This record gives sequence, C-alpha cells and structure tokens, in this order.
Amino acid sequence: MIVDFNLQGKKVIIIGGGKEAEKRVNSIIKQECSIIVISDLINSQINKFVKTKKIKFVKQKISNTKFISEFKPDLIMTTTDDKKINQKIITDAKKKKILVYSSDNPDESDFSNPAIIDFQNMIQIAIFTGGKSPAMAKKIKDRSEKVFKKIITNEDIAQIKIQKISRKIAKETILTQEERRKCLRNIMSDNEIDQLIKDGQVKKAEKRAITILRNWK
Repeated sequence: MIVDFNLQGKKVIIIGGGKEAEKRVNSIIKQECSIIVISDLINSQINKFVKTKKIKFVKQKISNTKFISEFKPDLIMTTTDDKKINQKIITDAKKKKILVYSSDNPDESDFSNPAIIDFQNMIQIAIFTGGKSPAMAKKIKDRSEKVFKKIITNEDIAQIKIQKISRKIAKETILTQEERRKCLRNIMSDNEIDQLIKDGQVKKAEKRAITILRNWK
C-alpha cells in the first residue's frame, strides 16, 4: 500500500549527511515540515539547504538515541552506515510510537520510499517495489518518466491548480458535498475554461471558474 504522508507542521529528523540523507531531504523538502539533519558531516547539497534556512543542522555524531527525547520528532529517517545504531533508532522510535525509516532495513521500517515522478509538485507518480529493490524502482522510474511526460501536459497542471482554488471556494459557498462535486465536475469539463488554458490565459480561466462557483445554485 502506497501512502502519501501529510507532514505539514510536523517535525522530521534525518540522521546522516550523505547522499542517502540528501535523497530523504529532497523527498520531503516541499511539504512545509520542520526538517532537522543530525550528523557529524554533511554534503554540499544539504549544506545549501542549511544556508538557505530550508532545514536545520545539528553537528553531532550519533552514538545513542538521546536525540529522540531531546527533539521529540514525529518521524525519523536514519541513513547511516552503522547497522547497530540504525537498529537501535528503529527499536527506540517504535517504543515511543514514532514513525521510523532506515535505509538499510526496509523490512523493519514503518514505511518505504518509492521512486517518485514529480510534475511541478502537483502530480506525483510512485514506482514502488515494497523495499525489495530500490535500484530497480529508480530504473523503472527513469524509464517511465519519459512516457508520462508525453501524457501529462501543462494544461493538466493548470486544471489542477484551478480545481484547488475552486475546491476551497466551494467549501465556503456550496452547502452539500454532492453539489460541490457537481460544480467542480462542471468546472473541469467547461469548454471555455479548457480553451482559456490552451491559450495560456490561466488567470482568466481561474476567473471563469470563480464565476461558475458564485453563480452555482
């Protein structure tokens, strides 16, 4: 089962500062969560995130799990080469009912990290092997990405953005869920909105969607 965590406002700790830790940072950097990297060393890309204040860095070599009580995270991802400390982190995190992932032990982790094809942070397609072969997941992802880029268009992305705006207004102005669904489907299939999007007039398409919402009865 593939689950998309909503990490907005949550605290995430990533143990390690190498390439694997960088992948984990990149996988959640857009989710508006608080990210703390704990390691004695960090690579150049993680350092860039630190300098731009997108994440926090605690310079510390992890030899125990005291950081769990100190920082009280909602989620932990450990990427070190030390199997013993990784296992200790998994065990102690689970005791405290904290979700935990270890890059070297997917079987005991609470979740796995699929290879993600991302389109402007609006559409994500996951290639997932259940932790059996992350390398194959990435290989298939790279191959599939070329195909999906031909299928998913900028018009699709624009329509999603309009639907996001419309859903927010619909919740405020249309009383029942069924009527909201009808209205949003009407907006999605509106020929004028489609044409405006194709013409690159997304703002006008948004105004057209809002007009439909305001006049919905």
